[in-house]
Amino acid sequence: MGKVAATTTTPLLFQSKLLCFSLLYLFTTLFLAFYHSLSPTKCLFRSSPFDPIQTPLFSYPSSYGEHKYAVSTHRSSCSSPVFFSDYGMVVEEIRNLCKNSSAFLPALRYLQGKGDTFGGNLSTQKRFSYFDHSNDGNKVPCGFLKKFPVSDSDRIAMESCNGVVVVSAIFNDHDKIRQPVGLGSKTLETVCFFMFIDDITLKGLYYHKLIPQNSPDHKVGVWRIVKVSSKKLYENPAMNGVIPKYLVHRLFPNAKFSIWIDAKLQLMVDPLLLIHSLVVSTNADVAISKHPYYIHTMEEAMATARWKKWLDVDALTRQMETYCENGLQPWTSDKLPYTTDVPDSALILRKHGMGSNLFSCLLFNELEAFNPRDQLGFAFVRDQMNPKLKLNMFEVEVFEQIVVEYRHNLKKIGNIEAGSGDGTRPKRSKRVSREYFSLNGSSCQKYLLEMWGESHS
Repeated sequence: MGKVAATTTTPLLFQSKLLCFSLLYLFTTLFLAFYHSLSPTKCLFRSSPFDPIQTPLFSYPSSYGEHKYAVSTHRSSCSSPVFFSDYGMVVEEIRNLCKNSSAFLPALRYLQGKGDTFGGNLSTQKRFSYFDHSNDGNKVPCGFLKKFPVSDSDRIAMESCNGVVVVSAIFNDHDKIRQPVGLGSKTLETVCFFMFIDDITLKGLYYHKLIPQNSPDHKVGVWRIVKVSSKKLYENPAMNGVIPKYLVHRLFPNAKFSIWIDAKLQLMVDPLLLIHSLVVSTNADVAISKHPYYIHTMEEAMATARWKKWLDVDALTRQMETYCENGLQPWTSDKLPYTTDVPDSALILRKHGMGSNLFSCLLFNELEAFNPRDQLGFAFVRDQMNPKLKLNMFEVEVFEQIVVEYRHNLKKIGNIEAGSGDGTRPKRSKRVSREYFSLNGSSCQKYLLEMWGESHS
């Protein structure tokens, strides 16, 4: 009998090329999905998914409800992701920048004195005369013509913050205090957190036992609580909130970078990573999100009146007429690299240099002159000021991943509804519409025709 030849057989698993490729694809997809799950969002990418993250630093009583009523977002894709450098490298670079004072020169000089209001209630001609700052030696009006009413211990703490400061404010118990998420292990060595509040908000914190009543200094988690005697400032609580929002460089004269975050937002990314990616890496003076819907200032003005965000429509009209008379134009590609005229100003990141500080001062003066709706004066100040502002306007989808937005408080405190101001409201006026902005005799006629696409010039 002949010998049976020995044969080697390939395992059944590898006999099908299609099956092999399918398994390779499956394992690759699972690995990428696992790695991607370690990154917080589709819009934010860390160079390492293993950056040291601190555990939550504060626990709220259940009655406070700091995580109630989050506003959902609708964007599931991201066309402009933000890439973060290694956390350790970011910490070291920002610390070195903060030690190098020459990187923030020349310094802006401010007008001193006393005024009827915190900002001086300047005339239109006077305000506009400071827009051209080609001479670094000129002094600029920038609030503080009245004393900012905080305690001496708070003032010392504010002046001692010499790195990055994160600032927010709650007046009239309008919002909840929310803790930032995702702080790196060394962040609090370089970053200060300050929350400005008024007496009504303070009573709410006492009620929920978040702070003791017998202590001169207060902290809630990472936030140092600073009580402002707002009766000595503006009647409108929103205008009092504008002071820390736009004059942060004056309240914290030794801080080199800042992040303003509206109290309706919760910060979801380490502030050092945000400053490095959105300001330092882009060589920007200011980083701010685009508005989700509007690109023209007049669109925002119409929405402000239509949705009753400011009830005195006649005053809004005068404001827009003033800006049109003095050069306000609708957004076009001629304004590039500025990609829109309307920001979402709930989150503002700044380098405290000449450009950012000048812009903040000039815009604050416009807000005092008209109303605290800062999106209305934003493009006018930006386009008219000299030197030009280096501005990074990032995509809305990035904004929605950096923060979580919550609804404002609606409960009543005594006879005042939270968020309604000091009980007084701007006078009511007729609602706005396209027909309301009459083209006949209006300084904004050319603007409106171009915005509506009806200009034939």
